[in-house]
Order: sequence, then structure tokens, then C-alpha cells
Amino acid sequence: MKIITDENKIEDILRRGTEDIIEKESLKKRLLSGKQLNIKLGIDPTGPKIHLGRATILMKLRDFQELGHNIILIIGNFTALIGDASDKDAMRRVLTEKEVKENLKDYLSQIGKILDIKKVQVKYNKDWLGKLKIEELIQLSMNFTAQQMIQRRNFKERWDEGKPIGLHELMYPLLQGYDSVVIKSDVEIGGFDQLFNLKAGRILQRVFNQEPQDVMTLKMIYGLDGRKMSTSWGNVINILDDPIDMF
Repeated sequence: MKIITDENKIEDILRRGTEDIIEKESLKKRLLSGKQLNIKLGIDPTGPKIHLGRATILMKLRDFQELGHNIILIIGNFTALIGDASDKDAMRRVLTEKEVKENLKDYLSQIGKILDIKKVQVKYNKDWLGKLKIEELIQLSMNFTAQQMIQRRNFKERWDEGKPIGLHELMYPLLQGYDSVVIKSDVEIGGFDQLFNLKAGRILQRVFNQEPQDVMTLKMIYGLDGRKMSTSWGNVINILDDPIDMF
């Protein structure tokens, strides 16, 4: 497929709705090169429906897809069993494998309302994370410190307030980062609160002698209660909701 390198279109994609880009000049150079890039998004099926917060990220992916790049969608059927604590002020309930499978039933059909799903590479991270040996996990964890994890705003607040922080929560960025190594991601997109997780991918890619991915985070979409829109908080508007309910 021909890769579109129109500089105005690229500038628009880099500007519209973005919060952070690391490294912006590197990403722009890659997009102008004409090389097809691996654009990664990881989604944990923590609920059965896609909400508008996730839809905005999918729409950014569509921008890259329309330029001709390779979209790789990582369905976190392993990481969903842990849960991303990036925006959580308390330890979240751990999903069962049965719940994750149930949530996945209509996921791709919903995503297909935004992306051309036939052109998307869909991968499930249990395929590799579920096979990691203990010694491999320990080797990966040596590239991070407890201080790095605890200094994240929400963890620091929980620490200061005496709220529990699970060891499994500290492992999440490492696992998301390893996903980037496995698929050789060039660019990873995520929510503004996932910046640390996305940067973990850059760290591990360097360890594995890969070119570190550029990362792009998008601005926050507010939920019905004024907090970040999140399935866990039940403050979402889903893309399949009745229009009357939406507005």
C-alpha cells in the first residue's frame, strides 16, 4: 500500500488532540520517510463495550491507517487479568479469565465501526506473556526500579494515604512495555495517563537492541462525573449507546 507523506496531513495528526509526543521530531521524520510503520495500541477488555474515551484513540489510529501504516491492536487478554492502575486511586478488582472472554465477544465488531478491521493486525498478549518464564520476568524487571513505579502520581498518593499497592500493579508497565518488544512497535498511542507505560516500551526496546518507539498520548476525555471516562468508574458513554442516551 502506498504510504502518504503529505506534510500538512502529518502535522495535523501530530497536533490534533495530542497531549504528549516523545519524540516529536523523530516521529515526524519517520512519517515523512515513506516507510510503513507499526502503530501499536493496547486495549484491555475490562468491560464489554467501547466508550468514547477509547473511541478517540481509535480515531487517531484511523488517521495513521489512512496514511497507509500498519495498525497493530494488542488485545490485553493477559494484562486485563492484572489491570492498569495508571488512573486508579485504589486497587482495582481483578477480572477472571471467564469475564475477560465474555467482554471480548463483540469487541472487534465495535472497533470495526471506527477502523478498517480487515487491515488491522489483531494480537492477544496472552500468547506471549502467558509463556514468560520466571527467570525471563526477573530479567525484564531488572530494567526498572521500585522508586520509578512508586513515584507515579496515583501510586505516590496511595502510598502517602496508606492505601495498599499490589505488587502485581507495579508489574503492569513492564508487561505493556514487553508487548512493544514482541511486535517491534515503531509508534505507540495511548491515553494521557499512560505515558509511563508507553515509555516502559522504549526502555525495553533498547534492552533488546530495537529502535525505541515514539509515543503519542491524547488529551483526556471527561466522563459523566467530571473524572476521566473509565469503564471501571462507570461514567462512560458507549459508542453503541442509543443516541438519545448519548445526548
